[in-house]
Amino acid sequence: MSSNETGTGNSTKDQAQWGSRFGYIMVAAGAAIGLGNIWRFPYLAYGGGGGVFIVVYIIMALLMGYPLIKAESAIGRYARANVAASFGAVKKKYRFIGWIAMLCTTLIDMYYVIVGGWVLKYAVAYITGADFGADTQVYFNGFTSATAEPLIYTAIIMIVVAVLLFFGITNLVEKITKFIMPALFILLVICGIWAVFSTPNAAEGLKYYIVPDFSKMSVKVFADAATQVLFSIGIGWGIFVTLGASLPKSNNIKKDSIWIAVCDTVVALTAGFVIIPSAFGAGVDVSSGPSLIFVVMTQIFSKLPGGRFIGIFFFIALLFAALSTLFTIIEIPNKWLEETAHISHRKSTTITSLIIFAGGVIVSLGFGILSGVELPFLDLNGVSYYNIYNWLDTFTAYILLPLGCLLTCFYVAKVWGFKEFEKELTVNGRDGGFSQFQKLLYAVIVPVLMLVVILNCFGFIK
Repeated sequence: MSSNETGTGNSTKDQAQWGSRFGYIMVAAGAAIGLGNIWRFPYLAYGGGGGVFIVVYIIMALLMGYPLIKAESAIGRYARANVAASFGAVKKKYRFIGWIAMLCTTLIDMYYVIVGGWVLKYAVAYITGADFGADTQVYFNGFTSATAEPLIYTAIIMIVVAVLLFFGITNLVEKITKFIMPALFILLVICGIWAVFSTPNAAEGLKYYIVPDFSKMSVKVFADAATQVLFSIGIGWGIFVTLGASLPKSNNIKKDSIWIAVCDTVVALTAGFVIIPSAFGAGVDVSSGPSLIFVVMTQIFSKLPGGRFIGIFFFIALLFAALSTLFTIIEIPNKWLEETAHISHRKSTTITSLIIFAGGVIVSLGFGILSGVELPFLDLNGVSYYNIYNWLDTFTAYILLPLGCLLTCFYVAKVWGFKEFEKELTVNGRDGGFSQFQKLLYAVIVPVLMLVVILNCFGFIK
């Protein structure tokens, strides 16, 4: 680990820094490349028309993902503090932007860690040779609706993440993630090649996935693709603000951000390549939403030569993805608690982990004994009711994340100002310039795109 380096903003404490540029990029990419890419991306891509969804996703990654990675990273490096203090570095009253990001991330943590427990369960099931039965939906429902078993697997995930975070995200976590991320990509490629070439008629699925049919384009497709960029690249969470606080001045934020965005997009597209063509070829329905990888992929693997082994590879890859994201998204509220309460890193990690696990218990029970609990959501059509998981997913992905991105753009353009932002981003011109088009992105284009997502969520735009 390199020596501490003071930021240009008002840091609440000295920040440990990344041991290497590669280590930082792998942790930052790992924060983005999580279940959002492998679990969420394929079912949204399928429901969004396949190829046309991919086109919109790539455009949104360029217009929103890359610029906001740069913005968040620069805000974090300037302030050298937790996400709330970072947004208050120029004017304290804007700390609320960081609080919104922390609220969003903490709520996502509470259901993300549960899904991570599901992944661990399936990885163990494949390794031990479990029988998923003729109807894999029954197996999935039986497991997720149980009271104790999902929470046991979730607790294991939570303990592993917390223990590794005890040593700091720029220490042991960085070293482990440098192994996890390349291994994740290699495992996904193996799964994709094996599944596609072992499945009859997979070519039709591949055609649906990569050839855009623009007749399927709609505001809903745009909103889902834009939201998926927020979810899988990790903008609006405070992820890159938190990681940027440990970023040395020697790093070129613009170049690092390109690598992070490219890594995220490649893995998301690869996940779709694994799942959608092979599901088409196997003749199974891939529109099952959040249960896709657990219900559909177990059906597919059961029909493939060597399916048990490919299942092991797939769920180990998915476990790597879950852990790589949890390291960072739990660190976001953890860092705030540590610096605000002035307590040790291990104590704050323990408290944060217990709070997230407690919330996770409620989410998990929402698939079982609390399945009758429905929460209200108000939109233009009146009041809708969602179960606990779906309410959290809608509230965070379609409201808080786009709101966080919109406010980040406002902070860069109006609070910090483009002149000071450019100084931090480019290290006083060392790393290039800042064009008028880039200013237009932060001032107009990204805010308008985020407003469309929010208005679509509430039914104002369809």
